[in-house]
Amino acid sequence: MPRLTSVSRFGGVLAVLAAVALGGCKDFGDVTASIAGQDTAALPTDDSNLRAYGERWGKLYAAKPGEKVASINYARALRAQTRYKEAAAVMQAAAVKAPKDYEVLGEYGKALADNGDLPQARDVLTRAYPPDRPSWRILSVQGAVADRLDDHSGAQRFYLQALKIAPDAPAVLSNLGLSYALAKNLAAADETLRHAATLPKADARVRQNFALVLSLEGKFAEAEEISRQDMSPEQASSNVAAIRNMIAQNDSWRALQKGATKQRSKAKAG
Repeated sequence: MPRLTSVSRFGGVLAVLAAVALGGCKDFGDVTASIAGQDTAALPTDDSNLRAYGERWGKLYAAKPGEKVASINYARALRAQTRYKEAAAVMQAAAVKAPKDYEVLGEYGKALADNGDLPQARDVLTRAYPPDRPSWRILSVQGAVADRLDDHSGAQRFYLQALKIAPDAPAVLSNLGLSYALAKNLAAADETLRHAATLPKADARVRQNFALVLSLEGKFAEAEEISRQDMSPEQASSNVAAIRNMIAQNDSWRALQKGATKQRSKAKAG
């Protein structure tokens, strides 16, 4: 997966949450591991190797535009480099050649979503799995797209459907928690992400999303503690301070934070 992104690089708390690429990742993930018998190596995590990976698959794609494996792997590399428009064009060519291939459509839908073509992504993703055998990974992406379109209740239905297929999938729970936060239900967001962060397969993205929600609740010390699992103490402090600053400058989130504080006070009193 691409490198962990510090929230301080975003323009505001709402932008962080709306990036729901869920789990704090730059893009919507990949499905190439399901291409049996093909080269499905994980994307490199450093810039130089990532560029080399992209160049390799780019040459294979140029030799045979629209070929499934080359298209998917090249598009993955492009998306990891935030070259979303190019990735969408690559997967569009593949989708023209294979309009009923579920894996191609899944990658095309994610590339469209990364490029901000949300209504088109929503349409493509509905065709990315058989109706009687939905893919939990694609369902999670559909939820992320719905969240970006401000349909949080619809997004949560997708995530809950995905969790029926893959119970306790940390990435899906992380998406669901962020969706609750977008819907300004911080209690549900905290409960969901707190559980996700305890799972053995939870990664840095899940923990940083949890830290974000903790910060929105005003639990800054706990947010720093969680962040330090994946960052230096200095980075964790800086990251949480950036979120705290953004909350202070946003009336709606400041009001939400005050509401969460009151709820905790009432719960303690009860």
